[in-house]
Amino acid sequence: MKCANSLRSLKKRHKDCQVVRRRGRVYVINKTNPRFKARQGSVKKKRG
Repeated sequence: MKCANSLRSLKKRHKDCQVVRRRGRVYVINKTNPRFKARQGSVKKKRG
């Protein structure tokens, strides 16, 4: 899964890409070709 700052280019990689929102994050999913999965944003470190 790719992590990107912006999903604009990643949603245009394939005609079946869909943008969905799950658990406060934005994802690009593709049911016909799962290698086009992507997520927006980087990993936030928790303070503890």
